[in-house]
Amino acid sequence: MKTSTTLIAIALFGVVGAGSYWLGARTQAPAAASVAAIAPAASTVKERKLLYYRNPMGLADTSPTPKKDPMGMDYVAVYEGPEESGPPATANQIQISTEKVQRLGVRTEAATMRLLGKTVRAAGRVEADERRIYAISPRFEGYVERLHVNVTGQPVGRGQPLFEVYSPELVSAQREYAIGIQGIQAMKDAGPEAQAGMKQLADSSLARLRNWGLSPGQVTALMQGGQAQQTITYSSPVSGIVTENKALQGMRFMPGDLLYQVTDLSSVWVVADVFEQDIGLVKPGAKANVTTTAYPNQAFGGRITYIYPTLKAETRTIAVRVELANPGQLLKPAMFAQVEVAVGAKAPVLTVPDTAVIDTGTRRLVLVQVQEGRFEPREVELGARGVNFIEVIKGVREGEKVVVAANFLIDAESNLKAVLGGLGARAEPGTATSVATTAVGHKGEGTVAGIDLKTAAVTLNHGPVASLKWPAMTMEFKVANAALLDGLKAGQAVHFEFVERQPGEFVITSITH
Repeated sequence: MKTSTTLIAIALFGVVGAGSYWLGARTQAPAAASVAAIAPAASTVKERKLLYYRNPMGLADTSPTPKKDPMGMDYVAVYEGPEESGPPATANQIQISTEKVQRLGVRTEAATMRLLGKTVRAAGRVEADERRIYAISPRFEGYVERLHVNVTGQPVGRGQPLFEVYSPELVSAQREYAIGIQGIQAMKDAGPEAQAGMKQLADSSLARLRNWGLSPGQVTALMQGGQAQQTITYSSPVSGIVTENKALQGMRFMPGDLLYQVTDLSSVWVVADVFEQDIGLVKPGAKANVTTTAYPNQAFGGRITYIYPTLKAETRTIAVRVELANPGQLLKPAMFAQVEVAVGAKAPVLTVPDTAVIDTGTRRLVLVQVQEGRFEPREVELGARGVNFIEVIKGVREGEKVVVAANFLIDAESNLKAVLGGLGARAEPGTATSVATTAVGHKGEGTVAGIDLKTAAVTLNHGPVASLKWPAMTMEFKVANAALLDGLKAGQAVHFEFVERQPGEFVITSITH
């Protein structure tokens, strides 16, 4: 009985175990299938390898760990392989890997609103104001009796005696006038005709004295005294400098001979030669800033008063007159001077750096950075030009970043010709934007023969270059970025890529060793 009970218990245990195994298998089968389905999907996600962190402004500076630049911007992570973030590039965009952008030394700046000022500079010379030059020339024949001022360059004041002259004609005219005055007094009781004749004689003598240049004071003294003066004193008509002195003691002079020239230098002219392309920006009345070699730290302010109507064919310049005060008479006639005239728009306009513009001869283009490693060429309409900046009327919006350095390298590293075709126009052959429809650039191998850090150039002993049908030779290449020369040594074997920036100028864009 006991044995039977034991056998029955063993049988029941076996049945329960079998059922549990069957149920467990049924329960685990779907889970295993789910794991099997998920595993392949998880294995397809491959994590990209972090290479380094690059400078956000495109400078040749990298870091193995995250950091910030001096402006507080985070360095950008650079991963192995092509960039895959963001939507795919459209037909009118250029896509370049972030690593290659770093290597090319691409820099961008935002289009901003600014006052587009420009300074027109011209060389000139100091000249005396022609309206302040006075000549002393007697109107009669005579002799220099005495000199009061006999040195060229001597300063004189208004009314200061310059010289005394003796003239027989002058003495004769004075005597005639004295006789006329005496005759009028003597003929008070005579007839009207006799009085009128004597008065006519006196008036004609007085008119002759006035026409000869005697001052009103000298004429008045003659009329009051009634005595003929042997000499007449000539005085300076203005305060200034004696710029010419041809009078000598005892010399004889003829009517009209220049004996003295006095120039008022309290105000002078600067006549500057403005280039033909700038003359349209210069207007009468504009303020001008004048500096000289003699006083490099002192500026003189003046205004443009006249633009001369003729152009000098030899220099393609037009003379412009600037009038300015001359305190202390620091400015001397014939001094060289530099003239600066600030011109430009009065209201802010949208501008980009002038290096951002690619001029093909018939079109003006800029490369707009859509996002990291992605650029869009746009045709722009340009306006006024300033110092290092140019106005953009159409094609770019405020705040958009445009490429200002390595434009031609982006051109060479991408199929820019095909992209420009997407803008609705065909790129012109032979222009800076005309590139091959396939890969642009050339590859070579060689050894380093020399490095010039000052000019960012390297000399290579390279083998044949099939794409250019070059034989093996030694030649110097420029590098797109000076950082490409880091670690290079003479005799080192290298692989390199290069482009032709312009006819005969080859630039290395990548070099490995």
